[in-house]
Amino acid sequence: MLVATWNVNSLNVREPRVEDWLDQVKPDVLCLQETKLADDKFPTEMFAACGYEVAVHGQGQWNGVAIASRVGIEDPINGFADGIEPDTDARLVSATCGGIRVHSVYVPNGREVDHEHYHYKLSWLDRLRHHLDKTTAPTEPVVVAGDWNIAPEDRDVWDRALFEGMTHVTPAERSALQRVVDWGLVDTFRQRHDESGLFSYYDYQAGRFHKREGMRIDYLLASESLAATCTLDLVDRNGRKGKKPSDHAPVMARYSLQ
Repeated sequence: MLVATWNVNSLNVREPRVEDWLDQVKPDVLCLQETKLADDKFPTEMFAACGYEVAVHGQGQWNGVAIASRVGIEDPINGFADGIEPDTDARLVSATCGGIRVHSVYVPNGREVDHEHYHYKLSWLDRLRHHLDKTTAPTEPVVVAGDWNIAPEDRDVWDRALFEGMTHVTPAERSALQRVVDWGLVDTFRQRHDESGLFSYYDYQAGRFHKREGMRIDYLLASESLAATCTLDLVDRNGRKGKKPSDHAPVMARYSLQ
């Protein structure tokens, strides 16, 4: 099963690119982030024409996540299932697709260290860990995929010195991410690819993409049993090329259900 994640940075703008990409790549499941559409504006018909069902959690002009699946969608959940006050932002949707429990996540950016949005980011990651505890088990086939807005290691940014004192690389963010990973998840991309310079996000400014000056902040984390079946991990740089691209590239992994 080919599972992909893609921060499209406005599905309204990027819809033709997404449609073409689905036609070419044909993932079984695609997790989307930053759709920036209310649920009633989501292009369900386009996805249906491509053979995909969708689970959508939108918000209008900000945030927004979705799961598109051609292997079925069961038991969708919008937001956290931790029984406390709902998150005001549309940043998480979960569903079972072809036997895998899939979570599409758009982790808060954090803005600046010690900004209230930075603390929201840390607490959001803690809530994600609790959400996993409530909804599934590490022994089951699980994928948590999306835009994490955290570079897990220094090799996941093009120049660590330039990020000193900034979000995405702080110890607190990486520790919060590690607590999610410690639930029982594996970053199979890093098991397969050890080198630096493998990025999923490139700022639009200063020709960053062509200079390969980016960050690896989009990834798929799989439960250990599912990760053991992984046969492919790929950043699709072609998805970042051409006219009106997102600033993120699609990222993919292939799993087998035993």
